[in-house]
Amino acid sequence: MPIREATAADWPAVWPFFRTVIAAGETFTYPPDLDEQQGRDWWLLPPPNRTVVALDDAGTVVGTAKMNTNQQGNGSHVASASYLVDPAHAGRGVGRALVEYTLAWAREHGYRAMQFNAVVETNVHAVHLYRSLGFAVIGTVPEGFRHPSRGYVGLHVMHRTL
Repeated sequence: MPIREATAADWPAVWPFFRTVIAAGETFTYPPDLDEQQGRDWWLLPPPNRTVVALDDAGTVVGTAKMNTNQQGNGSHVASASYLVDPAHAGRGVGRALVEYTLAWAREHGYRAMQFNAVVETNVHAVHLYRSLGFAVIGTVPEGFRHPSRGYVGLHVMHRTL
């Protein structure tokens, strides 16, 4: 699956599924009513961070990831990443390809680990994917996320060394 650096020209293809996923309020700690400009500013990261898009065989954007340093200063050796897959393309390996890409990016840039700070425990597909790629739940914030239909659920911190 081709994955390449995102450009501003990709945003119109990302925004529809970005908006759908964020508005659902089930997997991200972003405000569900995030407007397009805020979403663009939060997702399309400037260097040295990176945002990428995944493409299907027809060249359609089917997913995206952003990669960044998890903390600053003495914690800057740990990377983080976030992923969005167009729900119309779920279950086709897009998420796995994006996670594998971000892990390779982090290794190439000298990071020693990758950590996800906020994985909603009810996002079982993501938790399963991350575990299958070597991540472990190192802690859970009890009731750290207000799910729109399940109420207060845990928010995992997941980590893996590189």
